[in-house]
Amino acid sequence: MISIVPSFGRIGEENAFAVLARANALAAEGRDIVNLGIGQPDMPTPAHVVEAGVKALRDGHHGYTPAVGILPLREAVARDIHRRHGVEVSPESVLIVPGGKVTMFMAILMFGEPGAEILYPDPGFPIYRSMIEFTGATPVPVPIREENGFAFSAAETLALITDKTRLLIVNSPANPTGGVTPKAEIDALVAGLAAHPDVAILSDEIYGTMTYDGEAHHSLLAYPEIRDRLIYLDGASKTYAMTGWRLGWSVWPKPLYEAARKLAVNAHSCVNAATQWAGIAALDGPQDCVAEMVAEFDRRRKLVVDGLNGLPNVSCITPKGAFYAFPNVSRTGWKAKRLASALLDEAGVAVIGGPDFGVHGEGYIRLSYANSAENILRALERMKTFLKERVDG
Repeated sequence: MISIVPSFGRIGEENAFAVLARANALAAEGRDIVNLGIGQPDMPTPAHVVEAGVKALRDGHHGYTPAVGILPLREAVARDIHRRHGVEVSPESVLIVPGGKVTMFMAILMFGEPGAEILYPDPGFPIYRSMIEFTGATPVPVPIREENGFAFSAAETLALITDKTRLLIVNSPANPTGGVTPKAEIDALVAGLAAHPDVAILSDEIYGTMTYDGEAHHSLLAYPEIRDRLIYLDGASKTYAMTGWRLGWSVWPKPLYEAARKLAVNAHSCVNAATQWAGIAALDGPQDCVAEMVAEFDRRRKLVVDGLNGLPNVSCITPKGAFYAFPNVSRTGWKAKRLASALLDEAGVAVIGGPDFGVHGEGYIRLSYANSAENILRALERMKTFLKERVDG
């Protein structure tokens, strides 16, 4: 019999897609399902971005592009970073990739091997741990705690670094918690990293445009003392409602850029040309569409938090970023994944159990408020009825 290498037995997955498949299967059976599981804006891609993609196809942009992306898009990314973060980056350090996960994949492949340790946020995006385990490296969870507003603790993070640590992954604004780490904590982390010059940093800032209540997003690109070992991750999926276009970008320090380029050549050749031209329109075009989306997410955020805090034995701190709420359900008597499964099967509400985001996720579930206000209110009412009538058996 044929067999594959053992490392593939260590690959996990993103359970949001499994929940989406289950929700779609139930819907196909005629069930009315409200999906608050998947992190996908329900708004369409802005019209001017769509038209730019269509125009690119009509103009004949049908072939390969450079593996690193077309220069006009890399220049647009550099302009966007300067506009939002006040930081200069060279287009020659920008890599265009098909979505955010590719940058995670590349960075973890570069530093992950047996005997190495990689630090990652927990609860956090599940692909971090999945890829770390695939490489044979040891995943070291950095606890992301509710009592800290789901911001990471610089002191707790730095205390986990050993002589085996090769890479530190940070994420703010954060998935699944909606936490935003304040500048003082980031300052302390960067200062502490001076004692660990051989540790690379991957900063996942894919939700960087989505903060609320006057909270500011502080990019690690703004710290010149770590730029020579910082990998910056961003993309169009969330900010411009372009999840299906598969357009991401990253900024690499010079010593790593050539390795990332070679991985791109070996893995995907290039991002499709029309999507890249659409990306230029997104970044260089009017940004009122982004402000309108964030304002709508903010309105939904308040509905979600108020509704969750009205559920029996549920509490939810107010998320400061992204479009997720991470309510504490430990007092309901349910284990989190069992509760998530029961809510889908019995109440018709798709959410994600906290343990799908790490060992520190028990006692929590994740809800995405990227769905409509109407659907959010329907889901909350169903959850209230379910929790009043059912105890875990």
